[in-house]
Amino acid sequence: MESYRFRNNDQMPLFGLGTWKSEKGQVFDAVLEALKQGYRHIDCAAIYMNEDEIGEAFTKAFSEGIVKREDLWVTSKLWNTEHQREYVAPALKKTLSDLNLDYLDLYLIHWPVVIRQGVLSPKSADDFQSLAEVPISETWLGMTECVHAGLTRHIGVSNFSIKKLEQMLSEEIVPEMNQIEMHPLLQQKEMLAFCSEHHIRLTAYSPLGSRDRPAGLVKATEPDLFENNVITKISDAHSCSPAQLLIAWAINRGTAVIPKSVNPVRLQQNLEAASITLSGDEMEEIALLDKRYRYLDGNFWIVEGNSYTLENLWDE
Repeated sequence: MESYRFRNNDQMPLFGLGTWKSEKGQVFDAVLEALKQGYRHIDCAAIYMNEDEIGEAFTKAFSEGIVKREDLWVTSKLWNTEHQREYVAPALKKTLSDLNLDYLDLYLIHWPVVIRQGVLSPKSADDFQSLAEVPISETWLGMTECVHAGLTRHIGVSNFSIKKLEQMLSEEIVPEMNQIEMHPLLQQKEMLAFCSEHHIRLTAYSPLGSRDRPAGLVKATEPDLFENNVITKISDAHSCSPAQLLIAWAINRGTAVIPKSVNPVRLQQNLEAASITLSGDEMEEIALLDKRYRYLDGNFWIVEGNSYTLENLWDE
């Protein structure tokens, strides 16, 4: 399994299991089965509301000798309601308690968006706070303190633009990861170049187009990656599924990728995709598909009267 190597020589497998939309009652079995199949990278988040069940799977896997803690990479994320410096460490400690772990390998700021503490589903401008009120630098100080306290070995961000990353390059700890939506229709080539230059790693979420996301986030006319002619042609040439081809594409670019599944057969198929090698010509053909198309465009953060817009969210 290919991996990222960090400055302290920690290694993160490029292929991992995403757990967004993995429901309680399913995620325990999915994580345990994935670990049995050889997955060694599990991506979590407090807002997924399933970390306690994932923690039960970890405990069972450790106790049965399926995997040792030191051989497993676990990522989680700070939710938008906990951005104040004094909230960061308690939020991480809650995640550790739910996951039954003593430390995380990687902790990310989930979004560059601040919601007032206690608000589960923001509906009005009053439910938000601006980045002027709670700047990323304050949140990042709390994240840095978590590293020094031994609560997490690495810290990073998610859904951050190049502009926002540039503003963090002089921090004591520069973000070590940016987890963003990436797939052939949203290739993020400028971000890939920027992060390579500054030794920031990239993880692709929604690499298959997030086909099972909540109905309210689905657009009526959005493109289907599984039906793209180039994707189906190249997947046929490799005798693999479009899903496997999309996973392989991400790893062949040198990025990490975290497809989600709770189905044992698909878990195995996804894992097998990590060993598919694409030719230079095939990678160039897929490169032409880029349309800067986001399946998760961030519209859910745009509420009349608050400070967030699509323009200042993505800085594009």
